[in-house]
Amino acid sequence: MSQVLTLSCPHCLVTNRVAQSRLGEQPVCGKCRQPLFSGAPVELDSAGFERLVANTELPVVVDFWASWCGPCKMMAPVFAQAAQRLEPAYRLVKVNTETEPMLAQRYQIRSIPTLLMLRGGQEVARQAGALDLASLERWVRSH
Repeated sequence: MSQVLTLSCPHCLVTNRVAQSRLGEQPVCGKCRQPLFSGAPVELDSAGFERLVANTELPVVVDFWASWCGPCKMMAPVFAQAAQRLEPAYRLVKVNTETEPMLAQRYQIRSIPTLLMLRGGQEVARQAGALDLASLERWVRSH
């Protein structure tokens, strides 16, 4: 019997229960009927971040970035490609440090881009600086 996981819908943030063996079958949200995985990073504000992290049993990879940051702009398409390749085993999210400074402060983000890997809401790994796709995938899969 497959383990049942909880995960937040990236659209309405409602918690869903999905059998782990069915993650690759394009599950949809029980409330809004939108796909639970879109192959794209989820952009979140503080409230959405809190709900998603608290209600998602998958590892969450967070990209802290800002619109004025050159390396962040270079990494944005790489992070989007990584979401296509790493879902549904991981949830990739983006947090804009300009609009969510308290969240950046809470995680002590000192430089951007900075990637965090969260499991069960706890930080398990951190990577500062832009990465190419192969390095990003290797970093994610190694934690």
